Amino acid sequence: MATNRESVDLVDGDVVRQFARAAVLAALVGASIFVTIPYPFSPAPITLQVLFVFLAGLVLGPVWGAISMLLYLTAGAAGLPVFSGMEAGFGPLVGNTAGYLWSYPLAAALIGAIVHRGTDLRNPADVPLPIVVVALVAATILIYAMGTAYAAWLQALEPWEAIAGYALPFVPAELVKMVAAIAIVESGRLEPVGS
Repeated sequence: MATNRESVDLVDGDVVRQFARAAVLAALVGASIFVTIPYPFSPAPITLQVLFVFLAGLVLGPVWGAISMLLYLTAGAAGLPVFSGMEAGFGPLVGNTAGYLWSYPLAAALIGAIVHRGTDLRNPADVPLPIVVVALVAATILIYAMGTAYAAWLQALEPWEAIAGYALPFVPAELVKMVAAIAIVESGRLEPVGS
């Protein structure tokens, strides 16, 4: 019996590092559920998940940032308790707050596209602050538009009811997360691979 000894091309080291960073950020989103603050003005709690969505887009760019958030959703769907309230499985992906979850890959991709201006990664610390702020605000609008619209559709809420319960109460917390994401990136400790 003959053995086939053809050579195999190795995976590029940058790809391995980007995948590892994507997995780490996915794990951080999942671990952030331990910081959940029940919010009396809304059925959804305050979590740190969006902070890590911001960081995924800022550091990993549009492609790997989105992949990171898809890894997070896949881990939760597969049964790891990474969703708010330590929930797992497919239920949270169709429940009241599913619109938020499904927006995470899109929001990370949007941030990455604005900050990096394509798929070639730049050091986000070198990007002008107004561009970073625009990216984070645009992603926040996307996250809350999808989360609110889905909740309104699922629960047959009037638009103002959905906005009052699922978006407006979180604006102050989102502003704090934006400031935290900018401070983390400006510290220069999270330079992208290949920049």
